Amino acid sequence: MYYEIRHYQARPGRRAEWVRYMEDVVIPFQASLGMDVTASFVDAEHEDGYVWMRRFEDEAQSEALYQAVYQHDRWKNEIGPAVRELLIAEKSVVTRVAPTPASPLR
Repeated sequence: MYYEIRHYQARPGRRAEWVRYMEDVVIPFQASLGMDVTASFVDAEHEDGYVWMRRFEDEAQSEALYQAVYQHDRWKNEIGPAVRELLIAEKSVVTRVAPTPASPLR
């Protein structure tokens, strides 16, 4: 099992709009396809920063969920373009982390 921690930067002054879009559209859409979104945060140290986490059982599950989400027509035609409008994509950082044996997230 592992988690994906995703750090995003919203376009200047658009973080509140981004958070609403994530909570109203992106997270429910991904969850409806089986994605396990475990957390969503605004970055307390960066005005336009946003962080969220997703959980995967293994690489096979990750690949299947990526396919289901990012190849879906709704993602390609509606959600993806809106995401690109709200975020500075080149500033995104994705980190994979595995919980330690005593971690409550195990």
